[in-house]
Amino acid sequence: MSERKVLNKYYPPDFDPSKIPKLKLPKDRQYVVRLMAPFNMRCKTCGEYIYKGKKFNARKETVQNEVYLGLPIFRFYIKCTRCLAEITFKTDPENTDYTMEHGATRNFQAEKLLEEEEKRVQKEREDEELNNPMKVLENRTKDSKLEMEVLENLQELKDLNQRQAHVDFEAMLRQHRLSEEERQKQEQEEDERETAALVEEARKRRLLEDSDSEEDAAASAPPQPALRPKPTAILDEAPKAKRKVESWEQSVGTFGSRPQLSGLVVVKKTDMDRKTPQGQRTPALGAVNNGKAADPAPRMPGTSSLSQLGVYSDSEDSSGSN
Repeated sequence: MSERKVLNKYYPPDFDPSKIPKLKLPKDRQYVVRLMAPFNMRCKTCGEYIYKGKKFNARKETVQNEVYLGLPIFRFYIKCTRCLAEITFKTDPENTDYTMEHGATRNFQAEKLLEEEEKRVQKEREDEELNNPMKVLENRTKDSKLEMEVLENLQELKDLNQRQAHVDFEAMLRQHRLSEEERQKQEQEEDERETAALVEEARKRRLLEDSDSEEDAAASAPPQPALRPKPTAILDEAPKAKRKVESWEQSVGTFGSRPQLSGLVVVKKTDMDRKTPQGQRTPALGAVNNGKAADPAPRMPGTSSLSQLGVYSDSEDSSGSN
């Protein structure tokens, strides 16, 4: 099985390459090549700018009767991207560059034109000096005079600068140092002012927050109810009356009145503990002596029954002792 890509071809034994007819092509034949614009140019027809590096499908041909040191010169044909006008340029092996021929103008070529003009003048001068020795002497004299004038002008400029420019480096350093200190001082003062302003603002904000929190706490706190007397506070007065009676008996020292007072306290306590039906008045509190109820004692306004109990018992004891 043969290879798909054949690299070697079969030559028969009777093959004679001289018998192959040669292809006759014209010398000015054009080829289609892909190239980039070698320089910036502007179309003369529409004014479109064509920048360096833009790609074109160009036609290439060899320039007839133009050779530089045996190197052929090629011409390229391109078309404007806007108006399709034909633009041509060719190679310049002498200057390793390209030369614009037709259809556009080359941009940024002033420096190149100046260099070409200088080269042309220098070449003309060399040609004149080669055939005329007196011209060589004249040119040398002109060059020496021009050089002396340039040196004199340069010296005058140096003297003028020395007279006008008196630089005191110490004063410059001192001024720079002072300006640096002033700048640092100003920066420090600005920092202090900013710090004080921030502290004052923070203090005001904190005071406002504290006052707002106090107002919120006062508004959110529930109202405290008014203090009312406890209904059972009257029961706490009984032990006080009892202690008062005992202290009085001890001071008097009468043993016979002790059962009466004790019975008085017991009776009054049981009388306070006893519940009375609605609409029935309880018997008036009084001193009990030998099983008989004493006359009811009048109530004093604003005093409890137990406190009156203590007062009346003291009064009866004092009357019995008398």
